[in-house]
Amino acid sequence: MNVNDLAAFMEDEGILGDIVFLDDETPTVEAAAAAVGVQPEQIGKSLLFLTPDEPILVIACGTTRVSYKRLAQYLGINRKKLKLAKAAEVLTVTGYRVGTVPPFGHRRPLSTLIESDVINQDDLYAGGGEINALVHLSTAELCRVTGAEIVNLHDS
Repeated sequence: MNVNDLAAFMEDEGILGDIVFLDDETPTVEAAAAAVGVQPEQIGKSLLFLTPDEPILVIACGTTRVSYKRLAQYLGINRKKLKLAKAAEVLTVTGYRVGTVPPFGHRRPLSTLIESDVINQDDLYAGGGEINALVHLSTAELCRVTGAEIVNLHDS
């Protein structure tokens, strides 16, 4: 999948947001923030976790470290049963490469959680389906589109 698939999904679903194309690649949170002139916490990262039952997508601010312990507790599973997906697994499940994963519009619908720090931002830039693209939307729209629960998952 690529940015064209994401754009089509956004149009089909009536998502209020834009895909921003950049001159340079933005493989890191810091590079993405610098490219669009925002703070790193305004860059959303889409993290795919694998559980025994299903993959879980966690959307977090670029500066937030997600606590495996808190996530496992929230999901009601043993911490040892939770793992961060490897690059090949991310591609298989979402259809996108690591560093390009958008918060929605994946190969198949994913159970999604939004880390509570995200809602402190008015808007967010997140993976846009390509290494030089970001999707930009309000956090309210992100919450609406994903239907995700907002959960405190950051390391204390």
